[in-house]
Amino acid sequence: MELINWEERLLPYRQAVDELVVKINNMKREYEALKLVPPLEEVHGRVKSIASILDKANKRGIEPTKIFDELEDIAGIRIICRFVEDIERVVNIMRFRDGLDLKVMQEEDYISNTKASGYRSYHMTIKYKMVTIDGPKEVMCEIQIRTMAMNFWASIEHSLRYKYSGNLPEELKERLRNCADAAFQLDKEMATIRDDIIEAKLISETKNNLVDEIVKNLHNLHYIAKMEQVTSFNRRFLEIYQNGSLDELRDFSSKLQTMAKLYKVEYV
Repeated sequence: MELINWEERLLPYRQAVDELVVKINNMKREYEALKLVPPLEEVHGRVKSIASILDKANKRGIEPTKIFDELEDIAGIRIICRFVEDIERVVNIMRFRDGLDLKVMQEEDYISNTKASGYRSYHMTIKYKMVTIDGPKEVMCEIQIRTMAMNFWASIEHSLRYKYSGNLPEELKERLRNCADAAFQLDKEMATIRDDIIEAKLISETKNNLVDEIVKNLHNLHYIAKMEQVTSFNRRFLEIYQNGSLDELRDFSSKLQTMAKLYKVEYV
């Protein structure tokens, strides 16, 4: 059997991982530069160890000479998101690159179709195009996209499988499934809290903008209306700000703006 030059054969996979990590991190920076919340939190890359490659090839009955043709996860990228909804956003971004610097070969949704173990993640198998000193090359790479909670569970489950050589006791399997469900419920609850925070922030920003507009119009009225009228407007503003609703504040701002325009026309 031909001796495999592992260092030479794995070099393109290491290059692919390095390039993909840089590109995906740059994508995150683009969101941040535009003052947008990026859909991903962390990016990690790895190339399987030789022992892991041989173990997986042996389990799948792959001959050593066909390892680099049939194993799709020698190179791996893991993208960690904050929320479940962000996973779909990342998947769509990767699909958008299809035909450019990569080719999407396969997708496996283990979030909608959870594994029996409780494992949740979204997998994309791609062919990544790159340029080496020997010319253009394509290598297979697996991209795993998951939330922080899913990643924590998967890391623990992987460690336990290693400890028990893949033969987990049934009682431990059941506990892991329960933990996986709890982690997914945590993801959903955190998404609800996130929505509440966004709504509260939007209300706060709207209120701040209304207050700025009202103060601006009161300042303008100070020069063109009678002092007692301006004082009355200001008193009403403080009453609504302290005890009124956002709709009342919005209505007062609209009326005050109309009043300011009328006084301005009369003054001119």
